[in-house]
Amino acid sequence: MKLELSSASDRLSLDGFETEGMGFQALAGVTGLGLPQLSVQWLEGAGDGAAYRGRRVLPRDIDIPLDIVGRDRAHLSELVTRLARVLADESGLTLTYIDSADGRWSTPVAWIGGGEMDAGVGTRDVQTVITLRAPSPYFLAESPQTITIGGASSGGFLSSLSSLPLASSQAIGSVQLSNEGDVNAFPTWEVTGPGDNFKAVSPTGRTLHWTGTLAAGQKLIVDMGAGTVKDGTGANRYTSLATAPAFWSVAPGVSTATASLLNITSASKVVCSWRPRKWVVI
Repeated sequence: MKLELSSASDRLSLDGFETEGMGFQALAGVTGLGLPQLSVQWLEGAGDGAAYRGRRVLPRDIDIPLDIVGRDRAHLSELVTRLARVLADESGLTLTYIDSADGRWSTPVAWIGGGEMDAGVGTRDVQTVITLRAPSPYFLAESPQTITIGGASSGGFLSSLSSLPLASSQAIGSVQLSNEGDVNAFPTWEVTGPGDNFKAVSPTGRTLHWTGTLAAGQKLIVDMGAGTVKDGTGANRYTSLATAPAFWSVAPGVSTATASLLNITSASKVVCSWRPRKWVVI
């Protein structure tokens, strides 16, 4: 297992002893990387048993046993100070897991305890356990997956934009979404005009319809996870959504969504990106 702990100013590889014979080494016994804890709601009536009403996934606490190994006592002291400074950085910490294919999965964390050390044992190494809390139960892929539809460098909608009239027209394209995570992922759509009446239809038929118009070069950004609709300047364009908009997600595996845009030219483009999420890293 390869882990990294990073702040805005430093990055600690937690496999330093394995790779360099010194540094920070995560030991066997790391906990908190499996399935997260749940808060489950039940409705108890007058009859026997109870009815399941839903669940909420809780933050996860992660305990990491560490062996810190230096060249000598002075170097060990430098490493301990480096760890302390990273943990104390209130600008934010990130824990990253690197899988066997060098894929990187990260979650924001905060130091909430641990770090006790016996300074009198050993001249070049010391062991401790640090406890981190991840407010989000998910490990998010650091590299988004992206598909581009239309534009000068793309194959275009469904077949090719070059095969469609450059004047008033409709473009409808299928988008194959491959979610490599183990929970649903939320796509983000970036639409570049000219065009109007953008629609994004999920693999199960749920539809988000934006009824506004984009001039040439203008952008629309729809973040399904955050539930926001903005233009390229950051201005809110949510009011141009049709009634009952569905901000949908993508199930694990491969599925096909549909995007459409009216009144396009060869410059019109739609980019769909998503970052898979994992509950479990081992």
